[in-house]
Amino acid sequence: MEFDNGILHLDVFLSVTLGIVVLFFGKRINDAVSFFREFNIPEPVTGGLIFTLLIALLYFVNGIEIIFDLAARDVLLVYFFTTIGINTKLKDLLSGGKPLVVLLLITIVYMFLQNLTGITVAALFDQPAQVGMLGGTVSLIGGHGTTIAWSPRIAEDYGITNAMEIGIACATFGLILASLMGGPIAKFLITKHKLKPLQVEPLDVGIPDEKKGKHEINSMDFLDAIFAIHVSAIFGVLINEGLESIGFKLPLFVTCLFAGILITNLIPKSFPRLSGRTWPSRAPAIALIADVSLGTFLAMSLMSMQLWTLIDLAGPIFTILGAQFLIAVGVTLFVVFPLMGRSYDAAVVCAGFGGISLGSTPTAMANMSAVAQRYGASHLAFIVVPLVCAFFIDLVNALLIPFFLAYF
Repeated sequence: MEFDNGILHLDVFLSVTLGIVVLFFGKRINDAVSFFREFNIPEPVTGGLIFTLLIALLYFVNGIEIIFDLAARDVLLVYFFTTIGINTKLKDLLSGGKPLVVLLLITIVYMFLQNLTGITVAALFDQPAQVGMLGGTVSLIGGHGTTIAWSPRIAEDYGITNAMEIGIACATFGLILASLMGGPIAKFLITKHKLKPLQVEPLDVGIPDEKKGKHEINSMDFLDAIFAIHVSAIFGVLINEGLESIGFKLPLFVTCLFAGILITNLIPKSFPRLSGRTWPSRAPAIALIADVSLGTFLAMSLMSMQLWTLIDLAGPIFTILGAQFLIAVGVTLFVVFPLMGRSYDAAVVCAGFGGISLGSTPTAMANMSAVAQRYGASHLAFIVVPLVCAFFIDLVNALLIPFFLAYF
């Protein structure tokens, strides 16, 4: 920890520690306030937003800025998506074929709509179309990573000197809106249509409250799960490096997700392992690690937001985001839910679509996790949503952004 010229730098260890504190804080708040539980607001979102407001207050009162070292956060993201791959079975992928295609097509059409909305609202403020793009798929569907990648080019080619600030602001507030909309939408659909899972199955992320404390996981179970994640991640790194060598670049967590899928489905269950245990697909230890990884990742992401950097851009940004929010809610309720089958799985997918449409892949997964832990597992949702938003969306957006920049 270092303090220099009004800036407090927190190293990796302290950043992770504070992330855990934020997660515990969010849990305590959710336990105490029924509103957050009723509307399935993820615990890291509750804690993360409160802490980021407190950090902003510290900045406005004393001028102290806190900078976090978030290297460990990215490792947690790899852990989480590797567990999703390990939990994915071929029969589920086959059964998810049609829903996967349907959700992908909906998302592609929605991406066109999101960009057109951003451009239209920007025009109302006499802003160029490129500003609208920064409030479209560049920042919302694309998230902070895509924003950071495209903003310098938009600034240089189109003279939008504050492109990075606009994009980061939209991505930041989009993340907040995405975190808050998914759970309430799922609750509304589940309650209105009296939906429930067709069968009781183990959760993909977390352990149901009624099973906690029964000591179903021992130290060897936990260590075996960690080992399986590491083996899958090693193969994921090799796949990533191989693809990059031929000019095809994907985020590391995507290739680790696919590595987990490949190992789970290609290696026989009876294959001898050093631990003496079967491959831990859908084991309680894997679900527990997934829950911890995702929760801590999201808590660290939200607590590290610098809200004070966004004040000067409030007018156009909030108008664009308001319009995008209304459209996202409308598409989720009146397009995604009916076309995905009006089932319990469809309701959980809608919770995830809230994360896809305005936030990020981890936000989508956190929304679905909060719903599943309350109402029951949905393996279909946890297969279809990450494949759409962690793989296909990046490919589509890579083509869509230059198309809109060139022709609008």
